[in-house]
Amino acid sequence: MSRDKIRPVPPRAGQESVWDYPRPPRIERASRRIRARLAGETLADSTRAVRVLETSHPPVYYLPPEDVRMDLLESGRGQSYCEWKGQAVYFDAVIDGRRHERIAWAYPQPSPRARDLAGYLAFYLPRIDEGLVDDEVARPQPGGFYGGWITDDVVGPFKGEPGTEHW
Repeated sequence: MSRDKIRPVPPRAGQESVWDYPRPPRIERASRRIRARLAGETLADSTRAVRVLETSHPPVYYLPPEDVRMDLLESGRGQSYCEWKGQAVYFDAVIDGRRHERIAWAYPQPSPRARDLAGYLAFYLPRIDEGLVDDEVARPQPGGFYGGWITDDVVGPFKGEPGTEHW
């Protein structure tokens, strides 16, 4: 699907369209409880998260390290670069002796426009057992690379679906 043929889903009352999100992305306080679970452990539980909203992407939730079980996380391999946020580092979880690779990422020294993300962590839904927004189980953004959390109050189509590689 080429970008000029995109047909955004019209949002109903109480929903947001990812096509109304800005580019470059906006960072704002999240008003909801965000939780991440893996291997029987709650890795994170926060009512102080921020969310990143970017055109065509479902929200990505970043949680303050004080609300994350940092005792279960270790530095992971690799880094990546975002034109808006800067250099990202990755984290593995080690639970009961088992390593779960690259389940989270952070921007220790983000670009000036993303300074509100400094030190906050985001979790990849496909690599954890469950991510909750309030009490709703979130669904991962398609495509395997992106970190958005899809809930019933967000409509697409979403970047990462087949045919969206060049959006």
